Amino acid sequence: MRIGVLGLKGSYSEKAAKQWIAKNVAENDNVLEHCSDIQDVFSMLENKECDIGVVPLENSIEGSVGVTLDLLLEKDVNIIGETIVTIKHCLLSKGKEEDIKVILSHPQALGQCRNFLKMTFPLAELRTTGSTSHAAKLATEFEEMAAIASPETADVYKLDILMPDIQDRKHNHTRFVVITRSETTENMVKSLKQADSSSPYKTSIIVYLDRDRPGALYSILGEFAKHNINLTRIESRPSKKVLGDYVFYIDFEGNISDDIIKDAIYNIESSVGMLKMLGSYQEFDSTCESN
Repeated sequence: MRIGVLGLKGSYSEKAAKQWIAKNVAENDNVLEHCSDIQDVFSMLENKECDIGVVPLENSIEGSVGVTLDLLLEKDVNIIGETIVTIKHCLLSKGKEEDIKVILSHPQALGQCRNFLKMTFPLAELRTTGSTSHAAKLATEFEEMAAIASPETADVYKLDILMPDIQDRKHNHTRFVVITRSETTENMVKSLKQADSSSPYKTSIIVYLDRDRPGALYSILGEFAKHNINLTRIESRPSKKVLGDYVFYIDFEGNISDDIIKDAIYNIESSVGMLKMLGSYQEFDSTCESN
C-alpha cells in the first residue's frame, strides 16, 4: 500500500500514518510517499500515485486546517479513518540559542507557539514552510536558523534540541484523517484489519444551504436532534462564491449504514443545495495512541 503523507521524514503526518497503519493495516510492506504540502497529498491520490493519504484536519490550539477542508470539498475523496497525535514541539538548531535569527516551521506550528515566540524570540524572523520536517531540513543549513518540529525530527536531521515542549498549551493534539479516492473506498476498507465491532463509528458530511432563509441551519440541526444523533463537530467555511456564503462541515456519531442515520441524511439532503458524504469510519481510540 502506498501512503501519501505531508512532509519529509520525521513529520507529524508520518507519525500519524504509522500510528494508523499499526492498528488498521495487516500487511507490512507499506510505502510512505512524502509530499511537500497538503495539496500534493490530494494530487497524488487523484493521479493514482498513492492508495491513501494522511492529512491534518484540526488542532486543539489553532483549530482547523483550512486547505484540508477546502480539498475535502473539491476533490473526489472519502475519509476511511482518523487518528490523533500528541504534538510536542521543540526548537531545533545546529547553533546555540543566542545565535538564532530565523525560525522556520509550518504555519500551524508557528501559531501553536505564538506566545513562546513573542516572549523568547521577539526579534527573530519567522518563516513558513510546507511542513515541520521541511523546516528541520532547512535549519541544517545555517547555525542562525532554528526549526519548530518534533523531537524525532532532531534525530533524523542531526539537530540539537535547544528547547523542548515550547507549544503555548500543555495539551496539544492534532486530528489527522485518512483519505482515499471515492472509487476505491469499498475495496480499501475491505483490505483493512477486521474492525472492532465495539468501537463506535463517526460520519462526516459537508452541507451547502444554497439559499439563505430564516431557520435554514436550525432545520438541519433539528433533524439530528429529532433522531437523537450526537454531533461531535460543526464548522462553517466560506463557499468562495460571495461574502457571507458558507458551507458547513459536520461530524456526528453513527454509521451511514444505520437506519436512523440514513433517515436523517435523507431528510437533510432534500432541504439543502448540496450534501457531500465524506464517509463513515471508526472513531480514534486514545488507548492506541503511540507515545
